[in-house]
Amino acid sequence: MATSRATAGSGTTDELPQLELDISGMTCAACANRIERKLNRLDGVTAMVNLATERALVQGLGPADAPLAIETVEKAGYGAAVHDDEDDTWTQRAAAERTSSLRRRLTVAALLSVPLMSLTLQLALVPSVRFSGWQLLCVLMALPIVTWCAWPFHRATIRGLRHRSLSMDSLISLGASVSFLWALWTLAFPTEEAGYWLGFGNTPAGADAVYLDVAAGMVTFQLAGRYFESRARRRAGEVLHALGNLAVKEVRRLRPDGSTETVPADQLRTGEHYVVLPGERFVADGVVTEGQSTIDTSAMTGESVPAEAVAGDQVLGGTTNLTGRLVVKAEAVGARTRLAQMAAIADEAQRRKSRVQKLADRITQYFVPAVIVLALLVGLCWWFTTGSPARALSVAVAVLIIACPCALGLATPTALMVGVGRAGQLGVLVKGQDALESSGRIDTVVLDKTGTLTTGTMAVTDVIPSPGLTPSDVLVPAAAVERGSGHPIATAIVTVADDLAAVGGASGGRAPREVSATGFEALPGWGAKALVDGQECLVGRRDASAASDDAEAERLAAESIEKAELTGSVAVAVRHGGRLLGVVTLADQIKPSAPSAVEKFGQMGLRTVLLTGDSERVARHVAGQLGIDEVRARVLPDEKASVVQQLRDEGRTVAMVGDGINDSAALATANLGIAMGQGTDIAMKSADIIVVRDDLRSVVDAIQLSRRTIRTIKMNLVWAFGYNVAAIPIAAAGLLNPLIAAAAMAMSSVLVVSNSLRLRTYEPAEQVGGGRPTPDRPHTHQAAPR
Repeated sequence: MATSRATAGSGTTDELPQLELDISGMTCAACANRIERKLNRLDGVTAMVNLATERALVQGLGPADAPLAIETVEKAGYGAAVHDDEDDTWTQRAAAERTSSLRRRLTVAALLSVPLMSLTLQLALVPSVRFSGWQLLCVLMALPIVTWCAWPFHRATIRGLRHRSLSMDSLISLGASVSFLWALWTLAFPTEEAGYWLGFGNTPAGADAVYLDVAAGMVTFQLAGRYFESRARRRAGEVLHALGNLAVKEVRRLRPDGSTETVPADQLRTGEHYVVLPGERFVADGVVTEGQSTIDTSAMTGESVPAEAVAGDQVLGGTTNLTGRLVVKAEAVGARTRLAQMAAIADEAQRRKSRVQKLADRITQYFVPAVIVLALLVGLCWWFTTGSPARALSVAVAVLIIACPCALGLATPTALMVGVGRAGQLGVLVKGQDALESSGRIDTVVLDKTGTLTTGTMAVTDVIPSPGLTPSDVLVPAAAVERGSGHPIATAIVTVADDLAAVGGASGGRAPREVSATGFEALPGWGAKALVDGQECLVGRRDASAASDDAEAERLAAESIEKAELTGSVAVAVRHGGRLLGVVTLADQIKPSAPSAVEKFGQMGLRTVLLTGDSERVARHVAGQLGIDEVRARVLPDEKASVVQQLRDEGRTVAMVGDGINDSAALATANLGIAMGQGTDIAMKSADIIVVRDDLRSVVDAIQLSRRTIRTIKMNLVWAFGYNVAAIPIAAAGLLNPLIAAAAMAMSSVLVVSNSLRLRTYEPAEQVGGGRPTPDRPHTHQAAPR
């Protein structure tokens, strides 16, 4: 799998021109296979046709070659049009027309079939109530059903025969036609011999007219199955396209004079400002420059808790502004927005076929002709054995109908479509169906430390003042010095000092006095110093200057620094005017979501491995806090992929979770690469699954939903295969009425699609019964030092 991802990443396939077509007229997997074979015969073309989405991805042909591709599809007997991401009305209209047509045909068939069945059964079994011309009346009632109502099946059969191929529609058309023609034969050439019905026994002479209601009932059940299947497929498609539907069509662009103008969203350019009013969605990714509001990000990240937004905060296109007017500077527009990329990844994942889907397609390719041959042989055997053509025909028709592998063709694509779509709604982007398959085999999760388990930014964890002083006495002069530095440690100290001042002023207490520093000087490797209130203030290593005369303060500082270093933290001493004021400790903070995520991995039976370039001491301290099973420390960036490969060589199936450039090779080497959505573009391109929300529990969601999708596919396939394998011998043994066979076959397809739709109800485990805590957000400090 790693090899295939590496190939994709190299650009060999991406360099090929490609064309996406909307396909109409497909009714089963055999139709999709036929179109695929026709397109693949074109020189240099590789095509994939998806029955569930009714689209074809044609690699090797560009937009200029669209007429050739469309002509090829039309010659195969189907309709085609170039897919337009901006305008999906062609597909929606075709799906709506198909559903409407099926509904009309089903209504007519049902209205005629019910009285026809009642009439034929009564007249066939009770000769005394028969009247002159009763057979003709039954024929007239059945004729619209087996002709106009069944026309979709007949049309597909004729189209297939014209191209020397068969489909599942051929089985339905053949079964209905044979039953109807046999009924006409028995009416035209009546016999005085008694008949025999499966499940009933001997019947009076002339009872074979009942095959009219077999033909009518068969068509009615199949139309009902197709109608409900079509509706279910539309609902499944709505899940997949939910992300794309978040895109906003128009935007209020801000003019230089402060007024606004409403323009199409595609006219907004990077760097321009636009206005978002309460209740409206953001058009583009950007940064808030004016205003304050609350934002609902659930559609993009799955997070139910609204987020506060003020000037300087990032916003994503597709999220909803709830309370206030905001002015946003566009930083990513059109196809570059996170929303557009999410929709593209989800759509691409649905187009790609998994190994199990390819296997199902190959089976259905040969299954239909095999079923027809089998039905013919079974019918001949019964004829020669019993001497009754009616009995032989009944068994053959039952075999023909019950063996139709419609459910097999829908088992995989419908589950994948719903699973990938639901994942997208939860902020989990699955790049391909092979990623779903890999997730089911994962036994080891490798976790990068910085940025994945931790925030990746320094934060003040403690302030230890010398005896007689307060934390404010330490932080105020330290922050005055560090304001002249851009070092991460300086930023953390300044931020926590400012917050301490803000909290003191807001609470009505005494805010720390404001001081300023002059003569700032950086001391590489030691710290920084400046003049504060006319005296030298040094922030850095404890031994950066001579020790003070306060032995107790020096002892306390030494103990604090040693304790901090044992846990992998950084400690800086603050001296002012030769006096040791205290020690400030800082560390890269563990994300709040990390402990529960690691615990959940353990509950799922997954072994966790911490992979980091930090020292063994720091790595083991973090692993101990989180309960991680195994530690791989002091691993250089170019060695991470080798460590992952070593784990694979040990027989483990590995998922790698990372977010940085130095994780990209390891992500590509793992069986399953999972990139955190706040990571680098390179990491996300190397991954199989992208988690949009910066919350490690979403990785748990990704694996759980992937596993549930795979279980659903397996359940569908077991039902589809098991149904055919078990039902064919029963029908061949003469124990199954053709009418019951038709109903069972129709219901099997509906069952498979309905089972797939259950994935729409998947909810993350932590959200059940009380909601999930606020997700991890990058932060640089605690609210106040201890």
